[in-house]
Amino acid sequence: MKGKCPEDGWDESTIELFLHELAIMDSNNFLGNCGVGEREGRVASGLVARRHYRLIHGIGRSGDISAVQPKAAGSSLLNKLTNSVVLDIIKQAGVRTVTSCFVVPMATGMSLTLCFLTLRHKRPKAKYIIWPRIDQKSCFKSMITAGFEPVVIENVLEGDELRTDIEAVEAKVKTLGAENILCVHSTTSCFAPRVPDRLEELAIICANYDIPHIVNNAYGVQSSKCMHLIQQGARVGRIDAFVQSLDKNFMVPVGGAIIAGFNESFIQEISKMYPGRASASPSLDVLITLLSLGASGYKQLLKERKEMFSYLSSELKKLADIHNERLLDTPHNPISLAMSLKNLDENNDAAVTQLGSMLFTRQVSGARVVPRGSVQTVNNYTFKGFMSHANDYSCAYLNAASAIGIKKQDVDIFLKRLDKCLKASRKGKEKSEDALLFEVCQVCIGLAL
Repeated sequence: MKGKCPEDGWDESTIELFLHELAIMDSNNFLGNCGVGEREGRVASGLVARRHYRLIHGIGRSGDISAVQPKAAGSSLLNKLTNSVVLDIIKQAGVRTVTSCFVVPMATGMSLTLCFLTLRHKRPKAKYIIWPRIDQKSCFKSMITAGFEPVVIENVLEGDELRTDIEAVEAKVKTLGAENILCVHSTTSCFAPRVPDRLEELAIICANYDIPHIVNNAYGVQSSKCMHLIQQGARVGRIDAFVQSLDKNFMVPVGGAIIAGFNESFIQEISKMYPGRASASPSLDVLITLLSLGASGYKQLLKERKEMFSYLSSELKKLADIHNERLLDTPHNPISLAMSLKNLDENNDAAVTQLGSMLFTRQVSGARVVPRGSVQTVNNYTFKGFMSHANDYSCAYLNAASAIGIKKQDVDIFLKRLDKCLKASRKGKEKSEDALLFEVCQVCIGLAL
């Protein structure tokens, strides 16, 4: 396999045979093994053992998540192979010059925190992180959790799009002093009408002022445009690491991320910052998935996603026209779309949030309704117009995204149900149960947060 993703996917029996071959290389599966340590890969439940293919030891050692465990040669090989296969896929997805990556068993937010904590040792005087605003809590909390002070840079409105205010970023660097700034924390994949940050310009600023640059590429692997931005940013300026989610890009269970970069020694520093061993489940899941799909299968999914984005865009525009609304013009966002809800907003303040409840109760998941004027406090920071990435965006709107794995049937059913909900909402004929269920959902979400 040479550490690369096979061009054609393997069948399930071949993958299982491969995993069993790895498992018998771990000491807990040796026939004559006698374990007298505190961690010997003992599992009480046979069901649990089978769920993990008897790969029980996890990955890494106490001092380095990428280190080899002598008594777990199979699990260590699994870890090395997974990182190598994922690196190959990242290159094929568009970031050709990436040199190193590793899978970490934490979702995107905590993985970003790990990057910031690694930089702390390189820049001990720094206390600020410059962050072009994106209204998503986990990336904001990742900076707070690491012990730094986010410096929020408001976006600028260009047409319907919210874009990076490059002048404000550079002005803030000069005001605070480069030595006091830990890094610039930028974003690629995001909800429209916000669009990916101007990575090339930000990378040039970081190179000119010798400031690290960490990119939140949460679900950007599936987008050739997002990956191209990272490649170009690294080519013309500075990008130290970029972080992406496993579940959003590779259709595996939640719980893993990939930390990648262009300087192998820095990526190794991040891996050594992780304390203790780690779960092998995310690595196992993504390796099985990529071996099953093969490089050709994964690229086919990316192609289908792009086609579905065009289809969703054209059909949502037609529906918007019918309801005297507008598909917002956000050509720089390759994944997310936004449709105005001006008529609902003007006629009834509660109708916008009510629409979200109506869609949810009709089994439409993932659509976001964003009212105007929402205020949210996150870790003592107050955001006006929260969810809209701006203090006062011009209209309420609804988001829908074409993410990897979406099918034409998903788009067609969504549009049909949205059409019915918009008609019912305007006529005021929606059943009161929707309002009650919406309130219950809001309470549950509030408790969860």
